[in-house]
Amino acid sequence: MATEIPRLDFPAFQQLAPETVRALRAVTAATKQSALGAELIELVKIRASLVNRCPFCVALHRREARALGISAERLEALAGWRESPHFTKAERAALAWTDALTQLRDGDVPDAVHSEVSAAFSGEDLAALTSVVATINAWNRIAMAYRFPAEPDAEGGR
Repeated sequence: MATEIPRLDFPAFQQLAPETVRALRAVTAATKQSALGAELIELVKIRASLVNRCPFCVALHRREARALGISAERLEALAGWRESPHFTKAERAALAWTDALTQLRDGDVPDAVHSEVSAAFSGEDLAALTSVVATINAWNRIAMAYRFPAEPDAEGGR
């Protein structure tokens, strides 16, 4: 019978890899200076975390989204955003970009997705959006590697 090896929690990871945590937080801080807006950034972080099935990051960013005033209805709609009427054209483009970068089918992003997101965002904002997606994917992988426990959100969910 195999014995499960204990994994790190976030404080332990932070202590072991402080420069990594600082670097990821620096990218996060830089993207907050963009014109994307806090709400779109949180929607993107939640969507990538849903795609990656990262319960720690989903719960964390749902709490942050609620603090920004994003409705529970919009948060729930992220799982099936393509069929939902709750997102603007720019948000849809950002979510399509998020899905494409998170899943990277066939090794790249389809031209149609790039065209859609390029029409919705300036070059600078697209670079910031790409950085948000790359950073949350890094955090998802760290959290999942160590199985960081998800803390219940304000409504008792995860």
